[in-house]
Amino acid sequence: MSRYRLQVKSINKVFTSRKNFKKKEFHAVKDVSFNLHEDEVIAIVGESGSGKSTTARILTNLIKSTSGDVLLDGVSIYDKSLRKLLPEKIQMIFQDPFAALNPHHTVGYAIGRPLVLKHKTEGSVREKVIELLERVGLTPAEDFIEKYPFQLSGGQKQRVVIARVLGLEPEVIIADEPTSMLDVSIGIEIMNLLLDLKEKRKLSYILITHNLGSARYMADRIMVMYAGEIVEIGDSEEIVKNPKHPYTKLLLHSSPDPWKDENIEMEIIEPTDSTLPATGCSFQHRCPFVTEACRSGSISFYEVENGRQVRCNLYAKELVNS
Repeated sequence: MSRYRLQVKSINKVFTSRKNFKKKEFHAVKDVSFNLHEDEVIAIVGESGSGKSTTARILTNLIKSTSGDVLLDGVSIYDKSLRKLLPEKIQMIFQDPFAALNPHHTVGYAIGRPLVLKHKTEGSVREKVIELLERVGLTPAEDFIEKYPFQLSGGQKQRVVIARVLGLEPEVIIADEPTSMLDVSIGIEIMNLLLDLKEKRKLSYILITHNLGSARYMADRIMVMYAGEIVEIGDSEEIVKNPKHPYTKLLLHSSPDPWKDENIEMEIIEPTDSTLPATGCSFQHRCPFVTEACRSGSISFYEVENGRQVRCNLYAKELVNS
């Protein structure tokens, strides 16, 4: 296996708010750890509020983790030596291409401005912008460079955003729901573009999505998150074909995608309230297999097969055999 591009070590994020002079805390990300290899795609999958986007923003240092660390090529992203270089090494594709582009600036300005800031000169920027537009399939590039965002389709806007990201020549790209605002056919074009760029430039991706179909199509590994925690991580094909954690099974069961295994059956139990349990498994109020052991104490990761890890007592040998 290739070297690590990113090493995520036990990151946590706690948001605090005050209401009626009372302090309230929300634990958005809980003890998340994983490694991203060079030339690898990891998909982070989960429903809204599971902590996916917060994790992504921590990795790009848009928000700081409450605790834990993120290493890029062995150096902490919080290290002073990386502070100025980090935006060039890790870039993010945001969910909404309509909001990611300033409507008052042309395509050429949007892509060229980061290049000017990086190189401190406007010399040969136009040639580089044309090269980037051609790389993402917006040809002839001269027809797009003077256009404004309102003159582009959704797919064309997302290609402009990708071109702007590529201009800084990052090592890691974090794509936060990059196709959710697009038609299915256009979304597939964008995913194929990202995969093609990955092969040509040896990029590493973290794909944030709620769609297991997109995750299976793009990712080498899938990491399933629920309530801020990783509950299952492993090879994407194995997770889709044979999910282990009850929450992963629920996600697959709820998916409309035609490739899912219709033999998987899972009763969907809705939560009785909006608060998460204070102790034990976060999924206990929705899980049909919950036991007393799940309601008390911390739930550990268990390795089940081929490096697959699952945070669930169903796979604790000492509990299963007792």
